[in-house]
Amino acid sequence: MSADVDVPDPDSLLRRLGFDPAANVLTRRQAEVLVLREQGLRQSTIAEILGTSRANVSSVESSARENIAKAEGTVSFAAAIAAPVQVQVERGTDLYEVPTMVFDACDAAEVKVSRTAPEVLHLVTDAASDAVDGRLVTDGFIIDVTPEGRLQIRV
Repeated sequence: MSADVDVPDPDSLLRRLGFDPAANVLTRRQAEVLVLREQGLRQSTIAEILGTSRANVSSVESSARENIAKAEGTVSFAAAIAAPVQVQVERGTDLYEVPTMVFDACDAAEVKVSRTAPEVLHLVTDAASDAVDGRLVTDGFIIDVTPEGRLQIRV
C-alpha cells in the first residue's frame, strides 16, 4: 500500500457510525470489513489494513452480507406478524389492480394508507421487479400494511 494513500481507521469509522457489537448481528470484524468496503477499498487493501489475507476478507464479507440478509428477513417476518393487513397478490394479476386490492383491504381493516395508487404501483414494481413483467404479476407476492399504513412487499 502506498504511503501517500489516506488509510481510513476502521475503529474511528465504527465509533462514528455508532457500531455496538452487543446490539448487532454483525461481528466487529464483519463490520470493519463492510465499513472499509463502503469507503471504496478493495479486499486486498482491507487485508493489509487488518493484517489478514484477501481470502479471509472475502469470507468475512460474504458472511456479513449473509447475516444482513437474515436480519432483513427477520425484520420482514416481524413486520408481517404485526401487520393488520396482508394482501396476497396472485400470479396472473394485472399490476394495475394491486392498488385497489390494497386500498380495499385497508378500508376493511380501517387502516389508512398514506400512498397514492401511482405510489403503490411504483413501490411494488421496485420491490417485486422479479415478480412482475410489464403489467402482469408472474410470481405471487404479499403486501403487508402496518398499523401506521406503511407498505412492505414480500416476494
